[in-house]
Amino acid sequence: MTGEKVTVIGLGSMGAAIAGALLAKGFRVTVWNRDTSKAAPLTERGAVLVTDLSAAIAASPLLVICVSDYKITRSILNAADTAVLSGRTVVQLSTGTPKEANEFDAWVQQQGATSLNGDIMAWPRQIGTSEATITIAGASASFKQYEVALQALAGTVDHVGEEAGASAVLFNAVLAYLAGNWIGFCHGALICENAGLRPDAFGTLIANISPILATESIHMGKVIQEGRFSDPESTINTTTIDLHLLVQHSKEAGISADLPVFAANLFQRAVDAGYGGEEHAAIIKVMRGSVI
Repeated sequence: MTGEKVTVIGLGSMGAAIAGALLAKGFRVTVWNRDTSKAAPLTERGAVLVTDLSAAIAASPLLVICVSDYKITRSILNAADTAVLSGRTVVQLSTGTPKEANEFDAWVQQQGATSLNGDIMAWPRQIGTSEATITIAGASASFKQYEVALQALAGTVDHVGEEAGASAVLFNAVLAYLAGNWIGFCHGALICENAGLRPDAFGTLIANISPILATESIHMGKVIQEGRFSDPESTINTTTIDLHLLVQHSKEAGISADLPVFAANLFQRAVDAGYGGEEHAAIIKVMRGSVI
């Protein structure tokens, strides 16, 4: 039990989970939120609700902010007496771009404070458990100073670099993966329900093959890192044929073909560029030239 002071700004689902995890680990937690009613479950557990924003910031040397995005963070902090930020460390766990993280870091430094910009890769229910992962970017000294508090929030807390935007880079990379995963799963569920099969059984099937998918992710990362796309177990040529058949199936079944058309077109571009005999990951070669 630490007894150290932390102020948490923002008590949405994630912010409340953060405050709750800190309380569970023995931190002395001050909370602030525009809607003070959201603080009630936390004050019952020992949190101190402070309605004056400047006073809430001044209450602790460590300030954790988790709101919708960086724009809202700035609007909240600008409404306070920013002089109270001086000497404090601001852990920004709201969503943003690398550019916004770097700009926020510069602004915080102008106030005489230090920022650690992080991203949460977990659902609120997982905060404070071994299932949660948080990436943190910023000064190593600040990270080490408050590492115990950060580790109260997640089983894995990774310091990913000194550059403020590094965590946001990784978060956006993960979001790109998840977006494809969510869309792909829903298309698969659509195929199943259209054929009278159970989407929940499909979900179980994906869970059963998830160790294979995890291994494939590690493999693809290494292939791209090393630029080693030859000698694949399955080629872009083979998958392109399969994806065109998926388009055909979607049309025959009378269901949305948005995802398979997109995927088939991307893989076909790789074939047309001469990469057909290479690893699936070689589609990154055509994607690198797709900047608009």
